[in-house]
Amino acid sequence: MIKKAFPRLSTCRSLLIAVVSLSSATLIAQAPPKAYAPAKTAWGDPDLQGIFTNATVTPLERPSELAGKNFLTEKEVAEWEALAAKGRVDEPPREGETGTYNQFWDDHGTKAISTRRSSLIIDPPDGQIPPLTEAAQKLIAERAEIRRGHGFDGPEYRPINERCLWRASTGPPIFPVAYNNNYRITQAPGYVMILSEMIHDARIIPLDGRPHLPQKIRQYLGDSRGHWDGNTLVVETTNFNDQTKLEFGRPPFGSIRGIGEKARIIERFRRTAADTVMYEFTIDDPVTYTKPWTAQIPWVKTDGLIFEYACHEGNYALKNILSGARAAENSR
Repeated sequence: MIKKAFPRLSTCRSLLIAVVSLSSATLIAQAPPKAYAPAKTAWGDPDLQGIFTNATVTPLERPSELAGKNFLTEKEVAEWEALAAKGRVDEPPREGETGTYNQFWDDHGTKAISTRRSSLIIDPPDGQIPPLTEAAQKLIAERAEIRRGHGFDGPEYRPINERCLWRASTGPPIFPVAYNNNYRITQAPGYVMILSEMIHDARIIPLDGRPHLPQKIRQYLGDSRGHWDGNTLVVETTNFNDQTKLEFGRPPFGSIRGIGEKARIIERFRRTAADTVMYEFTIDDPVTYTKPWTAQIPWVKTDGLIFEYACHEGNYALKNILSGARAAENSR
């Protein structure tokens, strides 16, 4: 889906490349741009508060046709956005199909992020997720085999997002997904709270230097601890369980990979404009990935609301899947 959502920009051979020649005197005379100075809270911390969206048409990984190209021209960005808008037009279901979510429910965004990057991943430089380790590949294969043999035995065998326990947009780390890409950041002395519209989870992050939970305590969202590095909020999360999945894009076009119990995730939140918080995360998980990787996603302030995500209300799918499996078994 990521690659299909963008035009083959490498075929636009007619793009003009503007080359600006600056003399050394001009370079000396030109002052570097000033860093944005965020407002402060009543107790003196940088103010990150507000409701934000991270929906974007920029893909997580760099499409193959853009290999070696970290940044896009303004014209290429406009072409991406135009194609994304065109893709939001609903097509009627084919004969015999009931249809599924229409574009009204999707929130993939219509704009590329302001950095003009060709991927959200900024490290490794090729914009690709590093390969999985042999141990991770073996574990994924083993779990796939279990699902094939027991996928309908009971709710504990169903995916955790299907059971309304966790989604990639909840984090950490936090990815834009198909819908509900809104977040509220609220601060209090010694704490930061990040409320996710998806699955309605609220991460309450202490900033008082307390240690992480004991290693024997494992959680879906891990255990987060934060501190300020100048105007940047740095959050370290550890103590994950082995059930957390990272969903990149929307299946069947996206992929779902995991992070292990030994994963360490570093998130950085920095206000770069009155309406923007730059969000950056690094996944350091040597059990799962062959090397760490980093992505950067601007969060843009919105005048919208955080809507209730009543995942389990009227969620008949899980019951129907399991009862259908029992009916199939009894008919044999």
